[in-house]
Amino acid sequence: MATQQEVKKYLAYWFQLGKKVVTGNGKASFLPQPVLKGDRYSEEFEACWQKILSPEAGDCYLEGTHETIAQLLTPTWELAPCSRCNMPVAMRNVGMPTLLCPCNDIPTWPNSELPAPRSPVNTQEQLIAIRDRLLSNIPSKNN
Repeated sequence: MATQQEVKKYLAYWFQLGKKVVTGNGKASFLPQPVLKGDRYSEEFEACWQKILSPEAGDCYLEGTHETIAQLLTPTWELAPCSRCNMPVAMRNVGMPTLLCPCNDIPTWPNSELPAPRSPVNTQEQLIAIRDRLLSNIPSKNN
């Protein structure tokens, strides 16, 4: 089962490539910009996520897919990397897999010359982890 955090990350990655979330049988769509703001998701993305989770939104699905966001949050589905582009895709735990990755209709993807979509990064935490790794590799003068 995909957790809410995994589905949120899934949408954030695809939003970064320009995919929209469609709702109301195609009557409305969401594509928050920007998706990331520093070390967290942007306010626009968070507001969009809340709209998607609200019962008033109805069935919401990622453009180019058939499964709804609500379905992804059930035990029937999990998220795994696409074998073609390594982006997260929805896969059934049981039964037939999905037919296509959402990357199927992005003619310029995968593109290893562009930065890949990512999750928010806490720069301070990353720098501390690098420092700690470097310090642990320094030989002691007492040896």
